[in-house]
Amino acid sequence: MAGRLFHTISLGLVMYGLWLVLSGFFKPLLLVLGALSCVIVLWVAHHVVDREGHPVHLTWRALPYWGWLGWEIAKTSVELALIILNPKLPISPRLVRVRASQKSELGQVIYANSITLTPGTVTVDLVDGALEVHALTKAAADSLASGDMDRRVSAMMGER
Repeated sequence: MAGRLFHTISLGLVMYGLWLVLSGFFKPLLLVLGALSCVIVLWVAHHVVDREGHPVHLTWRALPYWGWLGWEIAKTSVELALIILNPKLPISPRLVRVRASQKSELGQVIYANSITLTPGTVTVDLVDGALEVHALTKAAADSLASGDMDRRVSAMMGER
């Protein structure tokens, strides 16, 4: 019950904060009307949104993961740019299949999306914990096979 209350309050604060930032209105009447609209949306969302729709329980473990993923995206962007600028264009596209060790659907989707966000790889399919990934280079495919990203997603999800 306490977890559900925390989840609902955090969702309400996020919605109201977003409303404040996007509206830019700070007159008392508009602040009250904005809060009222957030309460109505929160009431509706309370009956629809689950832990996976607003995964506030992952916040503190997600921050270091996002930092690591951002670094990986930057690093592979430079590597891919160098490959594209090379006159010989040393690419070797391939489809590879990797297993996602995450138990929840949310964890598997985060893993699949992380792969897609990394330049040179695109998750094509996700069925029963198996991901089919298009990799532009052998190095990108080998990086997936190492399982580093899979382990980090599992750690963020609290599954390791």
